[in-house]
Amino acid sequence: MILTTTNSIEGHKIEDYLGIVTGVSSNIKTSFSFKTEKNMNMISNTINKAKEEAFQKLKDNAIKLNANAIVGISLDMETEAGAYFFVSVTGTAVKVA
Repeated sequence: MILTTTNSIEGHKIEDYLGIVTGVSSNIKTSFSFKTEKNMNMISNTINKAKEEAFQKLKDNAIKLNANAIVGISLDMETEAGAYFFVSVTGTAVKVA
């Protein structure tokens, strides 16, 4: 599965546009009372986990459409009171040659 933020893939021809797909992470709770190196590493790991979960769901949704690539990917990340991390990725599922 090819993933890209661009609207085309060099060396590949888009044969069919299959639809918009999304991937959203679950709300991930965590608690950080103050900024220490350990807490900053935990925050980074939590964000990465949410991002990977969202990208996996994005790919799963594209596979359901028989896509072999996703173009125009955008990522949105939000936090709520420093306790919830929410990641959403959106792109266009395509069939490329």
